[in-house]
Amino acid sequence: MRGSVTDPTSTPGHRRLRRTAVPLASAALLLPLLGAAPAPTAPDAATHRLQHAFADAAADYHVPQSVLLAVSYLQSRWDAHGGAPSVTGGYGPMHLTDARTALATAEHFAEGTEDARGDSARAALHPVVEVPAESAVPARLKTLPKAAELTGIPAEELRSDPAANVAGGAALLAAAQKELGEPLSADPADWYGAVARFSGADDTATAAAYAGDVYDVLRTGEERVTDDGQLVTLPARPGLTADTGQLERTGLRTLPADGTECPKSVSCVSVPAPYEEFGDNDYGNHDLGDRPASQSVKYIVIHDTEGAWDGVMNLIKDPTYVSWNYTIRSTDGLIAQHVKGKDVAWHAGNWYINAKSIGIEHEGFLASPDAWYTEAMYRSSARLVRYLARTYDVPLDRQHILGHDNVPGPTASTVPGMHTDPGPYWDWRHYFQLLGHPFGPTAGRHAAVVTILPDYASNQPVYTGCTTKGEPCAAHGSSEVRLYTDHDVTAPLVKDIGLRTDPTDGVNDLSSRVSTGQQYAVADRWGDWTAIWYLGQKAWFRNPAGDPTAVPAKGLVVRPRDGLASIPVYGRAYPEKEAYPAGVPAQSVVSLPYTIAAGQKYVVGDEVPGEYYYAVTFTPDSHRVVVGEDLYYEIQYGHRAGFVRAADVTLERAAH
Repeated sequence: MRGSVTDPTSTPGHRRLRRTAVPLASAALLLPLLGAAPAPTAPDAATHRLQHAFADAAADYHVPQSVLLAVSYLQSRWDAHGGAPSVTGGYGPMHLTDARTALATAEHFAEGTEDARGDSARAALHPVVEVPAESAVPARLKTLPKAAELTGIPAEELRSDPAANVAGGAALLAAAQKELGEPLSADPADWYGAVARFSGADDTATAAAYAGDVYDVLRTGEERVTDDGQLVTLPARPGLTADTGQLERTGLRTLPADGTECPKSVSCVSVPAPYEEFGDNDYGNHDLGDRPASQSVKYIVIHDTEGAWDGVMNLIKDPTYVSWNYTIRSTDGLIAQHVKGKDVAWHAGNWYINAKSIGIEHEGFLASPDAWYTEAMYRSSARLVRYLARTYDVPLDRQHILGHDNVPGPTASTVPGMHTDPGPYWDWRHYFQLLGHPFGPTAGRHAAVVTILPDYASNQPVYTGCTTKGEPCAAHGSSEVRLYTDHDVTAPLVKDIGLRTDPTDGVNDLSSRVSTGQQYAVADRWGDWTAIWYLGQKAWFRNPAGDPTAVPAKGLVVRPRDGLASIPVYGRAYPEKEAYPAGVPAQSVVSLPYTIAAGQKYVVGDEVPGEYYYAVTFTPDSHRVVVGEDLYYEIQYGHRAGFVRAADVTLERAAH
């Protein structure tokens, strides 16, 4: 709706004198959107410096303060990250980008010893991957220099000073509004086109999805305390509409329909992974299938790329490389689909999980806590996962929405090399809020099961090795909680015997960590401490009533069947030998180096039949889905999931 409606948040209480009178020249504006870690509710000592900075910038550049606040919320949730750049070289509350600081392309799937296919029936691919040369820097990755030009504020100040950064964002918004021939109106409804251009997207679908999110924030309002303790408030405008017709005048391209499998609420492009033969009777980089007709999809696996967008898009096109189903871009949430949902991508290092899952890569770096997993990416990913969950009937819980770091090694020898992304800085709590399935208590305080649920922002365990082995990582919020062998922070960390190393606080060491949303059976309690059954032992973590890191939950658990001293744990749910037809080699049912002793209990995620997808030839004529009589339970065994044979256990409902 256009007209004379004024923005109640557009008049600041204070104005500062603009430091340099630089005219707002016409500019082609492309700016990424970013998000960051959530923060706790406002403490009494919170200041309002950043709120005043938004008011000042709104007045100086004639941008409605509410629009500026909503755009910044979608960029960074108003966080400054201590001046550290995002994965795409973005800085500050407005995520002004400077490609000179963007992190270089890395080679994610070549890390360690993990075979992404994870099928012992076929030899692992060991491609030689050449990291592509840096492509031409797109405009969306160099908005900070443009903001410096528009404002006269030095680039270093735009990077390090949140108030200057907000001013730079306001100048860019105003420049976009002028370029569109629109007035610097006080009505937020008149800024839809400029907001769409601010997304950094070069197509109408992505830009519209971003602008829609901004206007949703304007309607609902937001209030939070930032990562540096600033209270910021955006009042709700429930009836606000927008002049969406401005999108046609932005000059952005319209993406052609390309048959991608995505919800209508996101922008999605096809970047197909090649299904090709090469070399000596070899092929890549995925397998053809017929899911869900031939076999169900049970899991969605969350990865991070450990590389930047352009390089990753080149890697996925290499038939000698591996594959995944989707990649999500950090700056604007653009989704690229590579492998159809019916087909099996090679992404999780465990063939059983691959055959039963869809893999989603997110542009980012797990060991760089301030190389932000962005709000745009979280929101786009959540929309995609909701769509996939509806399509394939996948439950929205942490037993079915897995991190790559939750996927078990298929055999004992593979356990040490399994990947650890998306890592401790992925905000599972916020992600499940966006999925519409927030975590919370579901039982009484003395329940026999707990859901891990620390406050992300204030939960800051010390990790090492983000940049240099043994050196502490930057302090940062985390989804993960550390486990000890006793109710004492000086006690040794819990050991994972499958890793064959002593536990450490390394950022990639999963020995003694549990993650938000995971559920475990309670083994003991002692004051502010709770013990859970974990990797075949009692594992303790701090869980004070006044600042809990876990909440009580309902759930099903399994224990060894009466009369059994212990039972094995498996990394894959394969059928019994008798289930394999002629022409399909029987796969060994081998246990991991883990057991469950009598008296221990583990939370159940699902009941599944033994199943194996035989696919070792380029021509799919010989491909077979083998389903056995043996049943398995998926359990939360350690940081990673595991499987136990139903015949070995008793299933029961945990006391609550």
